[in-house]
Amino acid sequence: MTRQITLADGGSVEVDCLSCALTSGLIAPTGGVIYESSNFNVHQDVAYPIRGLVILASKRHFYCMDELTSEEQFEYISLIHKIRNEQRIRLGIDKVYYFYNEDTTHHFHLWMVPRYEWMKKFGNSVESLRPVLLHARKHMNTEDNMEIVFDGINQLKEGMKDFVINAK
Repeated sequence: MTRQITLADGGSVEVDCLSCALTSGLIAPTGGVIYESSNFNVHQDVAYPIRGLVILASKRHFYCMDELTSEEQFEYISLIHKIRNEQRIRLGIDKVYYFYNEDTTHHFHLWMVPRYEWMKKFGNSVESLRPVLLHARKHMNTEDNMEIVFDGINQLKEGMKDFVINAK
């Protein structure tokens, strides 16, 4: 089922599955790929211009956590740990909300949404995320903010460039 997706830069694209389009390279994520392995693709969320908002997407098309292979499970947790560490060290992000859902039109992916001081006006709970994201899409797509977002992407790329999964 093809659907129209609004991107962070205000443009839109029509795709069957946004995650498949991003992980295959059909669509370039905002600022480029932060990290890529044979199983996963890490990128800035293409719809919401918030510095450090990262998507960890599987390359393989599936929907549920229990569908991860043993190899993917280990890599998934290792990537979450590494990304979060780089968010803290390089971007100074103290708090992150993590979420994924199995009732989605995209395939398996995890959102890592930083919590910034400006977001407190929307509340301090998971219910505040939707208004925060909508506010960012509608009001933060400015040249100045996009410079900040791109700087965050570049810093995360730098932190992830030598990352290697070491299975023990």
